[in-house]
Amino acid sequence: MNEPQVAIGILSRKEIRLTFSGIYSAPGTAVISGPQEVRLSPGMTGVEWNGNTYPSIEFTPTSYDGDSFTLEGVKIGIDFHWEREESQRFRGSLRIIADSGRLTAINIINVEDYLASVISSEMSATSSLPFLQAHAVISRSWLLAQMEHKSRSRHSFRSREGEIIRWWDHDDHDLFDVCADDHCQRYQGIGRISSPTAASAVSDTRGEVLQFDGDLCDTRFSKCCGGVMERFHACWEDSDMPYLAAVRDNTNTSGLPDLTIEENAAKWISGNPAAFCNTSDSRILSQVLNSYDRELPDFYRWEEEYTRERMRRLVTERLGTDLGYIIDLKAVERGASGRIIRLRITGTKGEITIGKELMIRRTLSESHLRSSAFIVERLDTDKDGIPGRFRLRGAGWGHGVGLCQIGAAVMGDRGYSYDEILAHYYPGAQLTKIY
Repeated sequence: MNEPQVAIGILSRKEIRLTFSGIYSAPGTAVISGPQEVRLSPGMTGVEWNGNTYPSIEFTPTSYDGDSFTLEGVKIGIDFHWEREESQRFRGSLRIIADSGRLTAINIINVEDYLASVISSEMSATSSLPFLQAHAVISRSWLLAQMEHKSRSRHSFRSREGEIIRWWDHDDHDLFDVCADDHCQRYQGIGRISSPTAASAVSDTRGEVLQFDGDLCDTRFSKCCGGVMERFHACWEDSDMPYLAAVRDNTNTSGLPDLTIEENAAKWISGNPAAFCNTSDSRILSQVLNSYDRELPDFYRWEEEYTRERMRRLVTERLGTDLGYIIDLKAVERGASGRIIRLRITGTKGEITIGKELMIRRTLSESHLRSSAFIVERLDTDKDGIPGRFRLRGAGWGHGVGLCQIGAAVMGDRGYSYDEILAHYYPGAQLTKIY
């Protein structure tokens, strides 16, 4: 197998502003010789460029290593608390597609070059080499698995009276292979590659992937599992993979309580169990968390408080229905890590059950709640049974499936090799070189 290329959706806007540096071939003209600023707008039937209209256009560099382009107004952290816009510089080709009155900018680049940016965008390039090597393998495995199964249809929404169950996955993209934000993997161009260690981690593991029974592994990962990894079905479709197991994030993986039981989950979330990801070491955390990630100080165990007005507003805005003042939030179903899969919300005007974990996190936050592994405290309840405040006490950051980035960073710092890190987070998977 030769090294493939990947198409990454960078942004979608009514107008795209960019600057070419170097020499690019383009439709209807011999070359663009940069630095040159370009503005592109959608026409009635496509992309307006150089006096013509095209359904899509592609700008191709003459030098893959030397030429680059810079896109303005790239959103990062979409729908998260750190959402912002920035300029980003890219290598490779640029494809512009007109779609529904907007333009979509797509970067086409070799997989290994994409990965060098991903592991520098997902965490600091100053992280330990074993951690970065492990992340290079799982980012490569996840990407190639998504590209291989792109045509696979995944049902992502079901609704019946009194219940809404929804999850978001790769099938949200049809114009490109993956997006550049947290929905897939953070990819923020060549400006993020700030250390030779990141490039070395990719080159050291070139072509290496995780497989199970000869198939590419769907190597999910999140910021912090909260002490135990979650299973796939808790977050996405109703199936599981043996290598995405409920494993305790510790040197001793035994003795895990059944966190699907409410009493056990409450005790686990209220406690402070030992785990690789249970760390306050600022040196290690700075390797994993970018500046905007550190805007939320707590992640292993955290609290979030709501007034009754805020809770009502969030539920109404997010679900599009007014349940009145919220009386109670109750876990109907929990996963192996204690994350809530289905949550019943009861109000003075009715009740509804929602899931899965990301639906819950989006409903209970202006951006995203850190995780759905939480217990609920009802405070200052009035004579009508309506709490004046809710306090959520939670564990972990993200869906918790697969590799725990903070835990893996601690393992790398303690001297574990990258294959030992991979074996811990993906038990039973085989490390294989495919190109």
